[in-house]
Amino acid sequence: MDRPVLALDLGGTQVRAAVILADGSRVARQATGTPTAQGPQAVIQACIDSLAAARTDAPAGIDADLAGIGVSSPGPVNQWTGVIVSPPNLGPQFHDIPIAARLEAALGLPVYLERDTNVAALGEQAFGAARNVQDFLYVTVSTGVGGAVMVDGHLILGPDGTAGELGHVSIELDGPLCGCGGRGHLEAISSGVALARDARDAVARGVSPFLATRAAASPAGPDGLDARDVAEGEAAGDGVCERLMDHARRAFAMACAGFVNAFNPELIVVGGSIAEHQGDRLLDPARAEIRAGSFATPAARVRLVPAALGPDVSLAGAQPLVGLRLADERWRRGRADWGSSSP
Repeated sequence: MDRPVLALDLGGTQVRAAVILADGSRVARQATGTPTAQGPQAVIQACIDSLAAARTDAPAGIDADLAGIGVSSPGPVNQWTGVIVSPPNLGPQFHDIPIAARLEAALGLPVYLERDTNVAALGEQAFGAARNVQDFLYVTVSTGVGGAVMVDGHLILGPDGTAGELGHVSIELDGPLCGCGGRGHLEAISSGVALARDARDAVARGVSPFLATRAAASPAGPDGLDARDVAEGEAAGDGVCERLMDHARRAFAMACAGFVNAFNPELIVVGGSIAEHQGDRLLDPARAEIRAGSFATPAARVRLVPAALGPDVSLAGAQPLVGLRLADERWRRGRADWGSSSP
């Protein structure tokens, strides 16, 4: 599609909006804190205000050509009805919120909602590391671990829209409890949340001088520790931090080898803040594990590469999201028209 769109990236800490041009360029970018403590209505109003400000600030002539609004949100979401179901980081009252209908009523443009990792995959496919690739996985390693699956150029959603939750594959039978309630998931081992949890535990057990010093210097004490502290502890030679980071990288590597066997992708694109800061230190062990532990034919084909679009990936992905869904009128009629299949 060669028309611009309005893009909204709704996150637990920030609401971001922009106008996305046909080449993926972001203009009139807006950002504000997510008012989760004030409840769902305040969050929705922040989304409306951010989109309206981006629309107003866009260069002359763009407004009349806007094709629609693409919304990236934490899951789970109901893509077909435009409802955010029950995201864990948007506040305890944020359940079954019909965000698409609210935004359409306020801004007068068609709205399409999708899970943030799926929007990111569309962005990388259109403008980033997965251009001209039809079969690939997108994995984000950040506060959480998320994913998306692209097969024959199409997102795999499943009947409930939740397919592609690659962070919730089990890595360790007796591993740590995940925030979703499962045990031993990749997210429970390799995510920023997991590393922060392990850092607090190390301080409580008195086994890491580096993390104890960091906790003592933080106004929040051990609760102020995060993945960056663990990574910096590894760089400083702290043995506990070295083991925690190595464990996180090995879990990610094992998961990637399994993904190759399960999906036979041409490419695995890895984004997120932890992946960005770790670089090949995260990716090289995964490449080695794929060579050692995946079937030979898909292992020889697949490439593991860093994402190209950075933190704006879910804004950029709104442009192909709107283009794809405008082209299929069933997205305007809701899930029932799809029968037992998914788009």
